[in-house]
Amino acid sequence: MALIKSISGIRGTIGGVSGEGLTPIDVVKFTSAYAAFLKERSGKQHLTVVVGRDARISGDMVNRLVTGTLLGCGVDVIDVGLSTTPTVEVAVPAEKADGGIILTASHNPKQWNALKLLNEKGEFISAAEGERLLQIADAESVQFAEIGQLGTVRTITDYIDRHISMILNLSLVNVEAIRAKNYHVAIDCVNSTGGIAVPKLLNALGVTRITPLFVEPNGDFPHNPEPLPENLTDIANAIRKEKCDLGIVVDPDVDRLALVCEDGEMFGEEYTLVAVADHVLRHRVGNTVSNMSSTRALRDVTEKAGGSYSASAVGEVNVVEMMKATEAVIGGEGNGGVIYPELHYGRDALVGIAMFLTHLAQSGQTASRLRASYPNYHISKNKISLTPETDVDGILEAVKRKYASQPINTIDGLKIEFGKEWVHLRRSNTEPIIRIYSESENESTADNLANKIIEDIKELMRAKA
Repeated sequence: MALIKSISGIRGTIGGVSGEGLTPIDVVKFTSAYAAFLKERSGKQHLTVVVGRDARISGDMVNRLVTGTLLGCGVDVIDVGLSTTPTVEVAVPAEKADGGIILTASHNPKQWNALKLLNEKGEFISAAEGERLLQIADAESVQFAEIGQLGTVRTITDYIDRHISMILNLSLVNVEAIRAKNYHVAIDCVNSTGGIAVPKLLNALGVTRITPLFVEPNGDFPHNPEPLPENLTDIANAIRKEKCDLGIVVDPDVDRLALVCEDGEMFGEEYTLVAVADHVLRHRVGNTVSNMSSTRALRDVTEKAGGSYSASAVGEVNVVEMMKATEAVIGGEGNGGVIYPELHYGRDALVGIAMFLTHLAQSGQTASRLRASYPNYHISKNKISLTPETDVDGILEAVKRKYASQPINTIDGLKIEFGKEWVHLRRSNTEPIIRIYSESENESTADNLANKIIEDIKELMRAKA
């Protein structure tokens, strides 16, 4: 069993012993701490919180616990039901709520669930705020409401439709251009709430020829729900068989978007953001942001368009913070996460779909040709195991000294640039490993670069033994 408290919320496997999994006791503990945190943060005693969930099997149970706890804390609840993470994010400010809770473990398997916690802007609470919430939870001194001060519940069932309307009203979404192409699109929604949202969005965009895979929102994930190539063989085969123009894949809470070309080959999760950014930058010059482990291709596309690129620490909260600081017009993460601030500051697969289809239609190209128009980089992802006694900070500092003549970034671990190639070293927060990401225009070169750094680390470890 597992219970992980991190910058992205309270995440755990359902069942087991309290404190070791996401049990009902843990759900109540952290929900009541969140209510107390919001009251402390806002200075208000009467609050409203939006709650929505993906289609996980445990979702209804967790939703009842969360809603009941908020009511017991004197908080009014707006329940938007089966929803998506970005839908809840837009609902919070639209309803003038004080916060929001999304019940989803994102790309994790079905035995997981989580509480993703939002502020009054519909954005994830910061790391410092998360630490304060954990302090409140550990103190176990939350004051619950008396009978005359209990919260109330209001249910709104059409927020996905409202979210889609917001997307259709964006100036860079062109429904007429998409409809004129009469696209045939295959979709894989991993039997979660994308099965509700994605067909509705496509129909609203004028895409009526849809080959649906796994669109029943029952939480019975038919494959590993993380949208990686090895998990997407079914949609690739369907695209070839049905002669589709494009494949669209979302994760269970619809904040990550993966695309599959008309030949069944992957467009590449790293390139979802690159393509959408290209579309935005063709219409307005501006800055972009992605995290330090994302492809250099975004930087290339941005600078070619006359903008400036910045890299943030890994984590959506960090990307958003950097986007605000640099007034970025588009940003996100290389895991298929598109953040378009004109709509909201959160990863949103639905806005990504609308923008990509507009870009594809206006380009007049197939998906594979559009992908070929971008700089082609390969990322190698590796890790090296450590002993609990290993001085990780000392090793990273030694590697930094060895490559001191190269451009170096230390805002999140250690990133070293070698021309257009780079390697990024990050210590894991949950296990004794260093994650090592490297990128090059050649796959074998990316692997070799990672292996070189791994050998450097092993040598340093032997020297300290």
